[in-house]
Amino acid sequence: MNEYVLLRRPCPALMEHVQIKPRVENRLEVYRLANIKSAKKRILVAETRTARNKAIRSEVKTAIKKVDAAVAAKDVEAAKACLKAAISTMSKATSKGVYHKNTTSRKISRLTKAVNSIA
Repeated sequence: MNEYVLLRRPCPALMEHVQIKPRVENRLEVYRLANIKSAKKRILVAETRTARNKAIRSEVKTAIKKVDAAVAAKDVEAAKACLKAAISTMSKATSKGVYHKNTTSRKISRLTKAVNSIA
């Protein structure tokens, strides 16, 4: 099973310092309780989705913190710019199914209210 898988390399000069580890050919070798092939696949898919959702949630939290920091500094222009970016980020997260639409609406409403309070 320890066979090397061919990977596309962007630039040979840059790749001299990078070590390429051998990859397992069969990704369905999941060391968990699952014995059935479809259950093993579900475990892998769940891990992938969890990682994606975690990254998206992190982006949303960062955007909210930027708005809160601008509001705390009473910087109206920066707060409005950060609010616009935060609303965009949260809407994308909602469309991907990471957040429920009511949760996003509540967060947007609270941020907008905070920005309008300093304006």
